[in-house]
Parts: sequence; C-alpha cells; structure tokens
Amino acid sequence: MKRLKRWGFLSWAISFFMVFNAALSPIAVAWGDDNGSHSKDSKGIRTTTPIRHVIIVIGENRSFDNLFATYEPADGQTVMNLLSEGIVTEKGMPGPNFDAARQDTAQDLVTYQLNPMITPPYMVLPVPNTTYAPSVPWAVATPSLFPDPGLESAQESLLQTGGTGEPNNVPDTRFPSGLPNGPYQITHYVPYDSYTGDPVHRFFQMWQQSRCTASNITAANPSGCAHDLYTWVAVQTGTGGSGTSPPSPFTDQSTDQGSVQMGFYNMATGDAPYFKWLADHFALSDNYHQAVMGGTGANHVMLGTGDADWYSDGKGRPETPPTLQIENPDPLKGTDDWYTQDGYSGGSFVNCSDSFQPGVLPIVSYLNDLPASPNPRCEPDRFYLLNNYNPGYHRDGSLRTSGFYIPPSTVKTIGDELFDYHISWAYYGEGFHAGTPRTAEYCNICNPFQYATSIMTTPLIKNIQGLSDFYNAIGNKTLPSISIVKPDGLLDGHPASGKPGLLEGFVQKVVDTVHDSTYWKDTAIFVTVDESGGYYDSGYIQPLDFFGDGARVPLLVISPFSEGGRVIHTYYDHVSLLKFIERNWSLPALTRRSRDNFPNPVAHDGNPYVPVNGPAIGDLMDMFHFPDDHHDHGGEGQSH
Repeated sequence: MKRLKRWGFLSWAISFFMVFNAALSPIAVAWGDDNGSHSKDSKGIRTTTPIRHVIIVIGENRSFDNLFATYEPADGQTVMNLLSEGIVTEKGMPGPNFDAARQDTAQDLVTYQLNPMITPPYMVLPVPNTTYAPSVPWAVATPSLFPDPGLESAQESLLQTGGTGEPNNVPDTRFPSGLPNGPYQITHYVPYDSYTGDPVHRFFQMWQQSRCTASNITAANPSGCAHDLYTWVAVQTGTGGSGTSPPSPFTDQSTDQGSVQMGFYNMATGDAPYFKWLADHFALSDNYHQAVMGGTGANHVMLGTGDADWYSDGKGRPETPPTLQIENPDPLKGTDDWYTQDGYSGGSFVNCSDSFQPGVLPIVSYLNDLPASPNPRCEPDRFYLLNNYNPGYHRDGSLRTSGFYIPPSTVKTIGDELFDYHISWAYYGEGFHAGTPRTAEYCNICNPFQYATSIMTTPLIKNIQGLSDFYNAIGNKTLPSISIVKPDGLLDGHPASGKPGLLEGFVQKVVDTVHDSTYWKDTAIFVTVDESGGYYDSGYIQPLDFFGDGARVPLLVISPFSEGGRVIHTYYDHVSLLKFIERNWSLPALTRRSRDNFPNPVAHDGNPYVPVNGPAIGDLMDMFHFPDDHHDHGGEGQSH
C-alpha cells in the first residue's frame, strides 16, 4: 500500500497535464491519431478513449456486502451497503434496520419454488461450518507451493498463516452459538487473516435464496427479491446430494453450511485494507453483478461469450446430456427442499425452453409476471450449463473423454472477435503451465476459452498462457491490448481454499507492476470476482433472463482516468466488460443473442440503481473521467 501512495501526486500530475494540454492543443494530445478524437492501441488499432490496454483480474466468490459492507466513501459520494442501509453499524453490530436482513425459514415439499411457504424466522443463526477450510495453512501442509509467484515477497507469509485448527465439515467453534439473525462480522471472532468456510453457490440455490416474486414488488424493490432464504436453502440442501438421500438424522449442520453465508468483513475497523485504499483513490461500482445465478463455470463462460453454454455433439448440434447430469431441484419425495438431482457429481444442465422440465416453470413464470417480461433467452432443445463442469478440452488442446464435462463448444467468444479485428489478447491463468508447482491449482473451469473449439484447436490456443507470461509481457513491452488475468485456487480469494488478503496481495502485485511500467498511462485495470460465493448481499438484482443476473460483486477500476475515489451506481454485470471492449475498439456485439446487445441503462428518477429501460447493462464508460475530446459519449440506451 505504501508503494502506491508514493505515486499518488505523480499520477495526478500526469492526468492534469494531459487535460491541460488537451485544452490548449487537441492536436498535441491526439494519442497517436491524426484528428485528436481517438487513440490507437499497441497494434495501431483505433480506440474511442485514451485506453489502449485493458487488464481484467478475476477473483472468486465474494459479494459486495461481504467485502464492502461498511465502506464509507469520500465526501460527496454515496454507497449502498449494510452500513448505509442501517443494517449494521460501523462497529459491525446490528443496526437500527437489522431486521431488513432477517433470515426466514420455509417449507418446500413437492416442487421447486422460488417463493416457498414462509415459516417463522430463525431465532438465532446456526453456527457457521468449517466446510473444507484448511486446519493447517496450505503452504505449511504443502511446502512445494511456497513461494508464490502471484505475490510480492512481503506477502508470501500469508500462505503460512490462518488455519482453522479444526476438522473439515464441522460446526466452527471459533464462532459462538446464538448469533443474532442477520449479517455478522467475521472478524469479531477470527482474525482477518483466517480461513473460513465456503457458502453454497449453485444456480437453483441462489434463485431460491433470493426469493424473487412479482407479488413482492414495490417502488423500493422493483424486482421483488427478498434475500431472506440464504441460510434456510443452504441448511436444507447445501451443494446438493448428487442424487442421494439426505443424512439421517438431519440437523442444521448436515449440509456442512450452518450460517457461513451471512458473514461479512468490516472495512471501517481495518479489514480488506488494500481494497479500501483502491476504492478511496480510484473508482468503485456498487451496482455490478454476477451475470448468472450460481457458480464459477457459468459466470466465466458468460464473461467470455456474453451467453450461456449448452450441451452438444461437440460440433454445434444440440444433444440431450445423460439423465444424471440433468438438474432436478424438485424436493426428493418425503424431504423438505432436498433437491432430487443436484451436486458437483450430479446435475448441471437444464432445458429451460421446456416449462415441464424441473425447476424451469417457477423462474419463467416470475419473468413473465414482471412489468418488463424479460425474454428467458432459452433456445429450443438446448440444455444449458448452469453449474460447474469441466471444459471439453484439456489445457493442451486434447479432448476430454472422462469425468463430468461439457462437450466442445461452438459459442463465439470475445477472443474470436478480437482475432477477427486484429486486436491482440491473452488469457493468463496462474498455474497453467504443466509441471510447475502451481499446476494443480490452475482453474480450468475459469477459462472461458478452454471450452471453445475455435480457440483450443487453432493457433489461438497460444493466447492462453501462464502468470509468468503476463509479467514477462509487461517487462518486454509486449503486453496485448486485452489481458485477462486469473489467480490460482489459493490466491483467488475463494472461501475455504483462499482468503481475501491473498487476493488483495495478488491484485496489489498486478497494480504495482503496471504502475511502474510504461503501460500505466493508457491502461485500465478492472478488478472483480466471478460471483458472490453465496454470501448475503442486500443490493438490487435486475432480472435479465432465465440465467440471472445474480447478486452484486465488487468492481474496482484502476487507471489514471478513474482516480478520485468515486462510487458509480450505474447497473453493470460481467458482460459490461465485453461492452467496454467493444465500444472502446468499435466492435459489434458478439452474436445476435449475446447480452452485449442489451442497451445501456437509463436510470430511474431518484433511484440510480434501477434501469427504467431494462433489461439493460452499462458499458462501464461511467467509471472513467476522460478528457472531453477523447470520450465517445454515445448516448443513454445506446446499443451496438
């Protein structure tokens, strides 16, 4: 953090000089173009802003409220979080509106319901579970993982600390029994450096936890989502039984969850200090969302394609997956909300064009009942991937033939489009290179290009590289125009396997390295996570289609053109990153049905969070303050 503070005045001075010089002579600051209205990237391709390089860093599984629950922005800025809503206080205690985040119980005995019958709320929350959080820190248990190339040397010790000291999948005795029914500050009970349990984060679970229903719609809550079944759904079905019966006897710990999903960190008392520093000095969105209800795989696919992937013959023709791989969230006979076929070794595909398929009708009916009646965007006879399955290719381009995987995909990716328009790009996955100590921690389901035949069977496979290649490209001045940077499974911030401080360390090394290079002056670094991880979030969710959106997740934009500590309320999701790239490089939408066709939001009078022209997602241009003669303003509601 101190390292960045040293260049605060310098970066301000550079930005001031650029704006001042532009005012005196637009031609003099034409950013490499001959008319002063556009820039050019490193390959000479015209851009509509001074941004020539985009770096996207994607962590894992943290809702906005989980990290920014008590963030207080600079004077003149506002933010929507647990503190501003009065749900908690600066000290992390229950606030005057604590009951607004109360968790109810419910009953769902026959068919999957978005709005099951509500029963009395929890008197107190069940104890959080350890899930698979390490008893002994990973680098202590596996010394070969240390040191870590994703961290600066001063932060490598974080991999050697914070173990739970407890077994997996038991009530976490570091937390007290009798937690009040609502969000609780994690660091009241364990240090910020500690590993904690992992909340459930799957598709049908997240829809049900949000409890969205048209009957709940009000002016203040235009989507009708109550957010009051986070704990009940986690306790009742967890991550799914993969077709098995529930344990007997069944308790509030049988699904290895308890109330782990209700925890948050407290920036007001020192948690997440680097993310707070970035928010104080650059731009933060408090209305950026995971694009799909559920977990990692589907959200990374949506980020790479603006769409959902589907089961095929591997050559672009729809096929029906094996029966046991089809989701069925209807309660198993004789149970209360124990999904019939769900889990990491079970269901992951759904034909949402068929309302007779389990779980489909409640979501489609909800969409139809909304004033805007958004199109579910489900093509006939296609079984869409909703949860985590391996991509159809191994990292070397060979076909996957065993285990749970989706066949090779023909869905167009942003990589294909960038190649078509001669714009350089790369995906940098930590641990990607076989034979390195980090190989086992490489996240194959996180790489949207590893699903695609057009990438994995062509020379474009060379655009998938490792983390060392990213840093080498900066040092060698060969950084592509678009870089997607993915930490491995220990540094990505994922609960249980990781912790927020490790993700902060990974991000800080990226930001420091870019700042100290020649790239800083024309680069935008977008820092986000793939999905909320099942953590509670109080924010608005805009129903776009069958797949989502989902809960808010953090988005920080670090650039000389995003300085000032601003909080932006425009509605965004992961596809907004595609829209920014497309607008900056004047590209069309990926396909006729990809979400980058949606217009930019027009805000509601008095409520900047809710678009009146939905479904709509922004292109992230609001996160910046470009000199006027370099900003292609477009217009509200503009689409490609």
